[in-house]
Amino acid sequence: MDRRDFLKRFIKAFFFALSLSIISIISYIYPTKIKQKKTFYIYLTEEENLPKIGIRRFEYIFKNEEKTINSFVFLKKDDKGLAVFSPFCTHLGCLVKWNNIQKEFICACHGGRFDVEGKVIAGPPPMPLERLPFDIKDGKVYIGIKLYG
Repeated sequence: MDRRDFLKRFIKAFFFALSLSIISIISYIYPTKIKQKKTFYIYLTEEENLPKIGIRRFEYIFKNEEKTINSFVFLKKDDKGLAVFSPFCTHLGCLVKWNNIQKEFICACHGGRFDVEGKVIAGPPPMPLERLPFDIKDGKVYIGIKLYG
């Protein structure tokens, strides 16, 4: 076997191994069965406990067979109606806090700031705060949280 044949075989083997590696990595990263997030509606509070106007933090506990989640949401009530905001910053998922003096949500981790509507006003967050679905039935307020199920 001369040098030219050796190089041809070596290059073919190299690209075959490279292709095989790339396919393996892609199949590992991108699973064949993608799990979809499902919305679970959970009880939050009685309708009479909603703020008359402004923003209020409400804590909740969600339990199912696999996990227990202790978290909270922000409810905003104004003349436009009711809105429910996720407490997670859209930058890296840190928890935001409501600052009643500045009238904005603040993420202390990286300086993200959101206005009363959840829109980004400063910092690195790429998107506004997530608005969660909600429902009011028989005087009870339910919020929708998305989980893999």
